Parts: sequence; structure tokens; C-alpha cells
Amino acid sequence: MVNVPNCQLGDTVEMKRPHPCQTRSRLFKIVRVGADIKLQCLGCQTVVMLTRDLFNHRLKRVVASETHKP
Repeated sequence: MVNVPNCQLGDTVEMKRPHPCQTRSRLFKIVRVGADIKLQCLGCQTVVMLTRDLFNHRLKRVVASETHKP
């Protein structure tokens, strides 16, 4: 079984391949989490939707997490 990091709403993630926009950014912000994951490109602000399996396969690392610890 593959160990998948626990990604949450608002996290910034780096993907294996860049977004095909003019900025070629690999950084995305997680906008929606569920059966599908909605990501917003930090270069051009375009929103893309991936299945969880495809997201887990293309994820390189979690750059920043917005989890607040009390």
C-alpha cells in the first residue's frame, strides 16, 4: 500500500509536472477535497479537478500546510 500524505483544504502542493500555462508553475493550492480534488494553479489562477487516485499519483510533495495547531 502506498503512503499518501494527508492533504487538506488550503495546502500548497508541488506536482510532478508543470501546469501548461505561460508561467509553467508546479505549485497548486487545494481548493476542494472530496472524492475529487480541485486545485488552483498559483501561476495563472486556473482551477483544475483531478480524481484522488490521479492526484496521489501526480503529487510530488506538500510545500505548505495551513493546519493551525492550538
